[in-house]
Amino acid sequence: MSSLEEPLGLDKLPSMNTIDRIQRFSSGACRPREDNFGMGICFIEGRSCSTSNSCDEDNEEYTAETYPWKRHTRDIAQCRTFSQKTMTKGRNSMKFGMIDDSLSDFHSSPRGNSKDIPHSTHKFLGSIPSYVKIVEVGPRDGLQNEKNTVPTAVKIELIHRLASCGLSVIEATSFVSPKWVPQLADAKDVMQGVHGLEGIRLPVLTPNLRGFDAAIAAGAREVAVFASASESFSKSNINCNIEESLVRYRAVTRAAKELSIPVRGYVSCVIGCPVEGPIPPSKVAYVAKELYDMGCFEISLGDTIGVGTPGTVVPMLLAVMAVVPTEKLAVHFHDTYGQSLSNILVSLQMGISTVDSSIAGLGGCPYAKGASGNVATEDVVYMLNGLGVKTNTDLGKLMSVGDFISKQLGRPSGSKTAIALSQVTAEASRI
Repeated sequence: MSSLEEPLGLDKLPSMNTIDRIQRFSSGACRPREDNFGMGICFIEGRSCSTSNSCDEDNEEYTAETYPWKRHTRDIAQCRTFSQKTMTKGRNSMKFGMIDDSLSDFHSSPRGNSKDIPHSTHKFLGSIPSYVKIVEVGPRDGLQNEKNTVPTAVKIELIHRLASCGLSVIEATSFVSPKWVPQLADAKDVMQGVHGLEGIRLPVLTPNLRGFDAAIAAGAREVAVFASASESFSKSNINCNIEESLVRYRAVTRAAKELSIPVRGYVSCVIGCPVEGPIPPSKVAYVAKELYDMGCFEISLGDTIGVGTPGTVVPMLLAVMAVVPTEKLAVHFHDTYGQSLSNILVSLQMGISTVDSSIAGLGGCPYAKGASGNVATEDVVYMLNGLGVKTNTDLGKLMSVGDFISKQLGRPSGSKTAIALSQVTAEASRI
């Protein structure tokens, strides 16, 4: 989720100390119990922390009761014996210039039988939802940080084209002060240009009651509010602390309830903050529960600076799922370190069925140097198609829309899928 107010200056960018702190909270802080290279068995079977910073240090309240599963590990002695055996066989095979089939249990074990592949597939992918709702945030989150003004007509055309792809939820714009976000100063005109779309939800962001009133006057029928799990980020982004922001949003949700207007809640900095570093899952859970209790029908959890990995996303989700129903949660990942798809996959495996994404990977956070924007909608749909998950979204049309807006902005698409498939198409046309 990108900034919605005045961006931080270069002096506020994360320092190496901040990056180090984030890394200490990542899954990379955990090491295998024993360093050996016999088929990597010890690494696969279990982990233990080799640093003084325990994995459970900041999440003790979410361990025993909240974690419903544990990783089962083999005895280290058994692990060592197997590793030495495989290494010895590997040397002998190399000595005689041949491959020893006995290196693997696959050929002799029933687990290696191809008829068991469907069972294994279910084991690893069976928990993934059969349908995933995609919330397209490109027209708002994707465009709001563009330095050059994007014409209103282009924004309207973008929303219409996205709707033609089968997307059912498209975040249209934001009713914030033009002083802070000049790119979205035309919010009223954009809403007038898309009011004729049928069967499409077009939520808009409203930072306060004034913004809410302006959005309703412009014809908005769904709004969103945005809080942060970081005090520093909240103060720099919306000029108030977390508790003050929640007071604002209670006023918005009360007004929305009177008009039967659905309200979506965002939580930013759910993994890390550019100022404070790692954010404890308990703080994320607190803000998410407050938004849910005040009436938000859905809570989107945003890794604003894109530092999350599956190792940090899982504890955060478990903490939030302990206080907010899983079906009420969505995830919103930025792809700064290329971790978005892996983070989405583990979120799906934990039961999340709503994913925010941005066409062509538009967007980015001015709070993190080198932040590369939101995860691309095309990449998310490509992965979900490969998993057999329904999205009711046409990938070919999405690529066309991504090409349209990328050309309007004068730069290549940020979608790896779009780039790869375009190259394939180009090669095929030359044959």
